[in-house]
Amino acid sequence: MIRGWYTGASGMNAQQNRLDAISNNLANVDTAGYKRDVAASRSFPELLLRRTNADGVYQTPFGSADAAPVIGKLGLGVETNENYTDFTQGSFRETNSNTDLAFSGEGFFAVQTPVGERYTRDGNFIVGKEGILETKEGYPVLGENGYIRVADDRFTVNEDGMIYAADGNEAVDRLKVVRFDNERYLVKMGGNLYGTNDIAGAAHIAEGRERPKLIQGYIETSNVNVVNEMVQMIEVNRAYEANQKTITSEDSMMGTLWSKTAVFK
Repeated sequence: MIRGWYTGASGMNAQQNRLDAISNNLANVDTAGYKRDVAASRSFPELLLRRTNADGVYQTPFGSADAAPVIGKLGLGVETNENYTDFTQGSFRETNSNTDLAFSGEGFFAVQTPVGERYTRDGNFIVGKEGILETKEGYPVLGENGYIRVADDRFTVNEDGMIYAADGNEAVDRLKVVRFDNERYLVKMGGNLYGTNDIAGAAHIAEGRERPKLIQGYIETSNVNVVNEMVQMIEVNRAYEANQKTITSEDSMMGTLWSKTAVFK
């Protein structure tokens, strides 16, 4: 019976982690370029139960039979296997602002932060006081030659990421668009930024077919579907309650066992 407590508790912990991910997704439904989190769970290895009061083979009028037949499998609970990011493409929202950029395809903008280079899908940029293209938080957006300096917001950007001055003739720089070997394992750093690690691999400039097209005057919305997230939240609450009732039932049976044992003694 004590095993049942641990099994129910593990299920409650797993559902709590799912709820945390769903809550974060709903909180960022209006965040440009946000990618939803998914909490994946896996079950512990199951036990195969057999009768233990006998062993071997015994004879019957119809032949022989196993003295220790299989009773069935016993589950031992679940655990949160990983929290990963779903990089499914979000929809586009027109802003008619030249400083707003969106990707059509996979890829990331590179920005410079006080703790090093970070990456984002949020193309809601501004022109800073020093004429540098920046994020809303004030982090410079990187081109392939460093900071992107523009005179004003009348610049244009083509599908390949080339930035041209207002007259359309002078090339300012090319946006540094990066990809990774295993983008699923990028780490969220807060502020809609991502950092890399050994599993995701080092950032490399996207070229050729792996380079996404850029769209000026649009931003990519989050890929969070509110209806789906709310349905999942209801599922999580029901599963959490089921595990909670399992623990309550196990506790009741254990109480009965103790009371019966005490009376018997």
